[in-house]
Amino acid sequence: MAENTIEAYLHDVYMLQRHIQDVHPGISIQDIDMDHLRSFIAVINDLELSAATQARILSGIKSFFGYLQLEEIISRDPTELMEAPKLKRSLPAVLSIKDIEKLFEAIDHSTPEGQRNRAILETMYSCGLRVSETVNLRLSDMYLDIEFIKVTGKGNKERLVPIGSTAITQIKLYRDHVRTQLPKIKAGNEDILFLNRRGTILSRVMIFMILKDLAAKSGLPANVHPHTLRHSFATHLVEAGADLRAVQEMLGHKSITTTEIYTHLDRSYLRQTLEKYHPRFQ
Repeated sequence: MAENTIEAYLHDVYMLQRHIQDVHPGISIQDIDMDHLRSFIAVINDLELSAATQARILSGIKSFFGYLQLEEIISRDPTELMEAPKLKRSLPAVLSIKDIEKLFEAIDHSTPEGQRNRAILETMYSCGLRVSETVNLRLSDMYLDIEFIKVTGKGNKERLVPIGSTAITQIKLYRDHVRTQLPKIKAGNEDILFLNRRGTILSRVMIFMILKDLAAKSGLPANVHPHTLRHSFATHLVEAGADLRAVQEMLGHKSITTTEIYTHLDRSYLRQTLEKYHPRFQ
């Protein structure tokens, strides 16, 4: 699994461990039952965590006990009847094409960081990348002569994604005129495409802060974050009539169900689909 998923699952297990030690001291892992788990669920519920966070924690706990049963450390899985809170599928925030242009226009291109940031954001929007995929892009992943880049997504799964000419231009400007001027590139970062001024890989938080700052300068909503560009990429494609399977492939979604959310973002798109394909729709 992805490194972030592993960290999250470990954190979930540590939460349960601390709860068991505090509330049911001395109990062995083999004796944990649904009653113990209900008291844990009550605790995380009292923390006023969102339904999504609670569901993720319980998912981590279920995976842990599934592993214990698989390894024959426990004879039965106490999480078998455990239910996660119901999640409502909220529509993601997206930017219009005009808002995307405003965001890019707010970048100060007179600085090396500005040119780098333009290349980063153009790449994210052009290819629909996750922020973790963006910071881990490598020079050796760039097949700009054939207008493709190789992206390593969740679970280290690789996919080839087409990249537009505007993003290619910005990457080349950064790569050839900014990246080459860095005083020193730290060992192990030589193949990383986007670097900070110290010659090391950018953090995801750094890209979040870059977007936050540009959104404020552009007068855009404060909730603009890296995933907003990914949502906007998918939404603009679907609204323009792109095939959903193609969008799924570019986003690296395992299931088409995840991609289908983008068909609900524009009511006019839904109406056009009905008018085009339904035999009795007037």
